[in-house]
Amino acid sequence: MNFLTIGHRGIMGVEPENTLRSFTAAQQAGLDLIELDLHLSKDGALVVMHDADVDRTTDGSGPIAEKTLAELRVLDAGRGERVPVFEEVLDAVTAPLQAEIKDVAAARALAEVMNRRDLVGRVEVLSFHDEAIAEIARLVPGVRTALVASRYGIDVVERATAVGATTLVLNIRRLTLEVVERARKADLRIIGWVVNTQDHLRLVRALELDGATTDYPEIKRTGRFTA
Repeated sequence: MNFLTIGHRGIMGVEPENTLRSFTAAQQAGLDLIELDLHLSKDGALVVMHDADVDRTTDGSGPIAEKTLAELRVLDAGRGERVPVFEEVLDAVTAPLQAEIKDVAAARALAEVMNRRDLVGRVEVLSFHDEAIAEIARLVPGVRTALVASRYGIDVVERATAVGATTLVLNIRRLTLEVVERARKADLRIIGWVVNTQDHLRLVRALELDGATTDYPEIKRTGRFTA
């Protein structure tokens, strides 16, 4: 399998994260996949933002869950960009997507869009939360899922297989050869995040991971030559 480079929230090291501008730039840079994050607004819209609050990435404040889509739309998400909804991203770029969900409610909303638009082949669903992965798998036949983990031990492999995930997306700062070997025995694909330096890239290549999630498009170019 080819080594995959995945744009983290688009290319958040260069453009405002989780915006159409960032996703378009990631596609133009030739990244293999684009990762994004989903939350539900107060009125049930599937909006693209990482944090539960709007404070860090917009000129507004407060929880996403307490704002309607109309209220979110007036916020500046960086360089004049607006907070997008998931279907706008689907229409803005053609690249395969990794959609990270934070809870079961988001899983149900995403499932509706995936089934309606036949997205099983294009969208892989990620989550830190086992129950969210189990829910999307129940609702979307054939969906590809990945368990994301930041602080973890070797039990992360058993967690992934228990919910039917085929991929682990793991914080490279805690990654060990033991985890990699156990994941391989379970026939799991492994993606390292966040890979932003040549040292990080050499590590994921040395461990023979399947790909790297990065904030910077240069990793795509240099990754081909790093062993």
